[in-house]
This record gives sequence, structure tokens and C-alpha cells, in this order.
Amino acid sequence: MFGLTFLTFAIILYIYMRLSRGITRSATCFVGKTAIVTGANSGIGYQTVLNLASRGCRVIMVDVADMTQSKEKIIEYTNNPNIVTKFVDLASLQSVRDFASDIIKTEDRLDILINNAGIGLSKENRTKDGLHPVMQINYFAPFLLIHLLLGLLKKSAPSRIVNTSSCFAFLNTLSVKNLNFDDKYGRFIDKFLSYANSKFALIIASDIYAERLRGTGVTCNTIHPGFVATPIIPKVYSVASNVLINTVIWLYNIIYTKYPWEGSQTLVHVAVSKKLEKVTGKHFWDCKPFIKPLGANNKKFCGEIWKATEEILNLKPEEGL
Repeated sequence: MFGLTFLTFAIILYIYMRLSRGITRSATCFVGKTAIVTGANSGIGYQTVLNLASRGCRVIMVDVADMTQSKEKIIEYTNNPNIVTKFVDLASLQSVRDFASDIIKTEDRLDILINNAGIGLSKENRTKDGLHPVMQINYFAPFLLIHLLLGLLKKSAPSRIVNTSSCFAFLNTLSVKNLNFDDKYGRFIDKFLSYANSKFALIIASDIYAERLRGTGVTCNTIHPGFVATPIIPKVYSVASNVLINTVIWLYNIIYTKYPWEGSQTLVHVAVSKKLEKVTGKHFWDCKPFIKPLGANNKKFCGEIWKATEEILNLKPEEGL
């Protein structure tokens, strides 16, 4: 009896999740516009590039992986040759700075900046910059990249910044003290919390960007793409050695995750919808505004996180906001 009830519930939940997934209805043309998409080689990043390219947008694909085949496929599918690939290792702050410097020198405009790249877990505890890999790739590097490209974004206004967060931000334990997370004991829960904290920190920073950029024509929002079947999941398997944890992740991935195209819809929607031209400081799920985690409205706490981030990144005076 229990088995039948559980199966019925699972089927109903599966149908509901399939039918309730947001899909952007925007048909905005982006000929003459330029977008940067990080994590562009696969998953929702690739699908986002494909969508923007189909709108005639010049897209700069950014990733640590070789994007040759991805670029060729996108050009073939969209007949848009204006696709550029750039290598960036977000685990290196110098790599981020070099990339930003190159963009400023070679690009006349930047209409959309999509910080989508991220990792779920890491076997390592520190990068060469002395930062936790998950916090650096998911939060510190995007924070720095936005700072470095703000001049170009303002010059191209109206322009948009869209950051990929996660529902796991609601499970965070973020504080100023653990901003540069330390999971030296190697426990899975610590590794998971580093991910949750990085995604919450990104929401906090995005809200402050939104507030400080009011009146400039630059908007900044975050999105939760849903549970998406992307390469990030196999990487979680390789780090989470617990068989039970891996089994649960695998089952959920098979039954309930979105396809990458579905997962890209909210990201694309917030980046291109004309209805959102002046919307800023919001968090979106399935193409609709959604509530934020507790603490996101605590200005004192968020201000402390922002200040600590600037100190950790050792921003130069001209790089401040």
C-alpha cells in the first residue's frame, strides 16, 4: 500500500513539475547587442548562448573548457557567425582580471552580462588565491567581474546583469566569519554548505549592485534555474563519496531535473524580456519573481558581507563601486 501511494505521489509530482516550468515568451531581437555568458560550453549556459545567438546577438562565450565544438554548433544552428569564445579560469582572480581587461580593450559595448558558471562541490579547500574554490568560482569571481566591467555596462545602458543563484541559498549558514569557507575536515555537509553560502552571497551582492546602480540604466537580478541535468551533477558524484547520497542525487536527477533548455528559460527571460527593462534587485524562479532567503533584507548584514568581500578581493580604489 505504501509503495503504491509513494509511486502515485511521485508521478503526480513529476507531472506538476513538468507542467509548471516557466518558459519565456519574449521574442526580442538583439541584433547589434553584445552579451557575455560564463559557463557557456554546456548545460544552461550553452542553451542561453544558443537562444541569444538566434536573436542575432553577438555572444562572447566564456568558459575554462575548449568551446570549439560548441561554437561551431551554435553558428550552424543559428546562422549567426558573430560568436566569440574566451578562456577564463574563475578559480584564478588574475584570469578574471585579464579577461575583463581584454573585453574593455576589444569590445565597444556590453548589453548583457550573465554570470552563470559555477561548481557544486570541490575536492580542494583552497585555490592559489587562498579562497575556497566553490566560494571563488560561484561568488568572488563574478563579484569581481561585475566590478571590472561596470564601466562598459554603464556606457552601453540600458544593460543587464543576470546572476545564476540557486534554491539552496535558502539553506545557507553565511556569515562574515565564514565568507571564505573552510571545509578542512572534508565533511560532505560542509561542502554542501559552501555551495549554499556562495549562492546566497550572490543574491546579497546582486541586490546591493541593483541599489547602487539605480539611475545608471544598469539592472541586476538573480535567478534560480531549477534542478537541471547539467555536467555539474556528475562532478558532485565524484566528490560525494557516500553511496546513499549519490543514489539519492542520481534518482532525483533521472526523475525530476529539468532539461538544460528548460533550465535556461528563466535566465534568458530575465536577460531579454522587454517587460523587465527597468526591473532590478529581484530574484526569479520559473520566469516569475520569487521570495529571497532570510537575511537578504537585513541591510546591516548584507552591507557587512559586501565590505568583507571587497576586503578579501583587495579591490583597487578605481575598481570600487
